[in-house]
Amino acid sequence: MDKQDVIIIGAGASGLMCAATAAYRGRKVLVLDHANKAGKKILMSGGGRCNFTNMDAAPKHFLSDNPHFCISALRRYTPQDFVDLVDRHGLDYVEKAPGQLFCEHSAKDLLAILMTEVEWSGADIKLNIKVVKIDYQDDMTLVTTNQGVFACDSLVVATGGLSIPTMGATGFGYDMAKQVGHEVLPTRASLVPITVQPERKEQFAALSGIACDITATSKGVSFQEPMLFTHRGVSGPAILQITNFWQPGESLGINLIPNLTLESLMALRQEAPKKSFEGYLSSLLPKRLVELVKVRFDWLDQRSAQTSNEQIEQLFQYLSHYDIAPNGTEGYRTAEVTLGGVNTKEISSKTFESQKQKGLYFIGEVLDVTGWLGGYNFQWAWASGFAAGQYV
Repeated sequence: MDKQDVIIIGAGASGLMCAATAAYRGRKVLVLDHANKAGKKILMSGGGRCNFTNMDAAPKHFLSDNPHFCISALRRYTPQDFVDLVDRHGLDYVEKAPGQLFCEHSAKDLLAILMTEVEWSGADIKLNIKVVKIDYQDDMTLVTTNQGVFACDSLVVATGGLSIPTMGATGFGYDMAKQVGHEVLPTRASLVPITVQPERKEQFAALSGIACDITATSKGVSFQEPMLFTHRGVSGPAILQITNFWQPGESLGINLIPNLTLESLMALRQEAPKKSFEGYLSSLLPKRLVELVKVRFDWLDQRSAQTSNEQIEQLFQYLSHYDIAPNGTEGYRTAEVTLGGVNTKEISSKTFESQKQKGLYFIGEVLDVTGWLGGYNFQWAWASGFAAGQYV
């Protein structure tokens, strides 16, 4: 039987960070993953360039049933700590939006750094290996796989959530948690495109590929960022962000003119009486979208001086409370994260050890901690992996 100090199930962001951190402490570490390559989700994230952290990461950017849980780890391993790590390896990166750091060339460069750290630390990785069952015997854990039985003192679950099953995502981590009596809070796909009702889908097909700046609002939370029209509905940063809060069946506010007031729209008649609202809106919104709006408001091409207050008010109401007729989401197939997961009230926020089973640890996305879009979820992976790596 192969005896290890630490076995980590999952060679993703949190698992690799935990492996290197623990092994640098002198622990004998083995990482197991059923995939044929480590860090697959890292490679495909951010359009292949991986938004690996956000310099503004703070507890307020994370959702959890236990909101205080993430504070300790985020304080102990900050975005600057991770930047210092990649700087030591000479990674070229860019800040595409305030605080959001991406690899300048490819996510492969970042994964190479993580794999180098794992190698330097002395941790070992076994791929194409399937975990069949877990047994707990006294102070030791037995991990039965299709390649034999491994024993360890500390077992770390870094299996991620259910998002992007084509990358190998499964509910295995949740099953392991339930096995020892942990509560797994309801899960759902998040940071995910929204699908629309059939009639809207037909309309939006002509708009597919165009984007505009909007404000998306749900449950009193708003994001002003771009929205992208797709063949299935809408996507883009504003939409992905709001799915952390909005659920199918609930109201969703979409404002296509977030920087316009009714008064400024009314003022066009005095400021440019010969200009049409069609021309004015075309300077703010994509032309194809304005053409769709014109189907409903056929007077848009008239001179603004010829329009009534009622017409302008109806136009403003339509654009500022735009009904995309949401139907649902694209689900785990394209979701960037999984909301919900292992109840963190049953996990130590300091060590990430289970309060139900000695020597069992949970890190990363498998826990009920979900960040906003923009590098926050990777920062959680680094922070939780590092925190657990200090104690396993």
